[in-house]
Amino acid sequence: MSTFGMISHATTRAVSANARVTARKDVDNRAQRQARVTTSRGKRTVETRANASEIDAMNENFASQTPLQIMDAALEKFGDGLAIAFSGAEDVALIQYAALTGKPYRVFSLDTGRLNPETYELFDKVEKHFGIKIEYCFPEAQAVKDLVNEKGLFSFYEDGHKECCGVRKVKPLRAKLSTLTAWVTGQRKDQSPGTRNEVPACQVDPVFEGAKGGAGSLVKFNPLTDATSQEVWDFLRVMGTPVNELHEKGYVSIGCAPCTRPVLPGQQEREGRWWWEDASDKECGLHSGNLSAEAKAAQDAREATEEDLFKNSKVHALTRADIEKLKDEATHAETTIAVLYAPWCKFCQRMQGGYENAAENLSPKGIKFVKFRADRDEKEWSKENLSLESFPTVLLFPKGRSGYVKLGSERRDADSLQIFIESIVGKL
Repeated sequence: MSTFGMISHATTRAVSANARVTARKDVDNRAQRQARVTTSRGKRTVETRANASEIDAMNENFASQTPLQIMDAALEKFGDGLAIAFSGAEDVALIQYAALTGKPYRVFSLDTGRLNPETYELFDKVEKHFGIKIEYCFPEAQAVKDLVNEKGLFSFYEDGHKECCGVRKVKPLRAKLSTLTAWVTGQRKDQSPGTRNEVPACQVDPVFEGAKGGAGSLVKFNPLTDATSQEVWDFLRVMGTPVNELHEKGYVSIGCAPCTRPVLPGQQEREGRWWWEDASDKECGLHSGNLSAEAKAAQDAREATEEDLFKNSKVHALTRADIEKLKDEATHAETTIAVLYAPWCKFCQRMQGGYENAAENLSPKGIKFVKFRADRDEKEWSKENLSLESFPTVLLFPKGRSGYVKLGSERRDADSLQIFIESIVGKL
């Protein structure tokens, strides 16, 4: 069954479901505020821990179910021990699904202190539309004060976003989740293929712990994982759900104001977040468990010896002297494209096939493909001289010109590389 195969049925139930929610609004809200596990059938015992076999069984069932059915099952199983994480973006669909179940539900949001005005306005609209009170989580004032006084208001542009996110988002989230047994997120596989393409509908949270502490103490539901952006927006439109006005201005993935910008047609959603960093860092820490343990180990062992990359005969290896000479040429005699890489970097590894294919196809057309290993002793020099910010970095040295042009996109397949080259030097 299609992920959204039940939307039409859900829509026909919307009026009656919303009527039930409205009629029971006072009772449900009071139940949420008092943290009671109560439904229209009375008190019930909810799960506080899950094991791997239970998770596997749920995922097997969820494979043929809709987001509405997954949400209903999550609320049924965990009751008031579960809360929906709401970021102020299209994950408002989660709240709409929860309302359609007719069950009591809780919603929480992280107020980092740096959200867009439109996001705060949406919080207010959502509370009024659904008759709920969002549980707001705030960072520790002293931690924010210390960070800003030491590094300024925009340190993340230089040091990376993870320190700021750690203070403003991860720590408050960790504190909130330590009071729960399950939570619901709006993650989708199509949001960022680099980090979210293996997100399951249900999992034992790989990063955070719940109220009982220890392994299996927190379950994470991702009802929208198999949905596309188009399907989510079709649902929001047909239900008349309030949405963030930033979406009308080209914003897709919405976070803090300084770290969010609109995306262009054809870009992945998460390319509008922390655009100065590579795809490997496009998680703020809330969902860092999307990266496998093996991938994390590889990231942590950056100096480890790995087999070299880009070994195709059409790709020439450069020394520092070679690439420094290329950089300093007054006029380039030929068009050269260079990849600054580290063998241990999984994104460099993924790029290898596309780069080598492009070399095979475009070398006969006068494009020279080169590589320069820019980690270890070459990293600081490359940062200073070749605009290295993350791996891989792709530079184009156009024939007849000086200097280079840096590839700004995260798309590094053969077709995208050709588009990049032709956009600078003309049709090949």
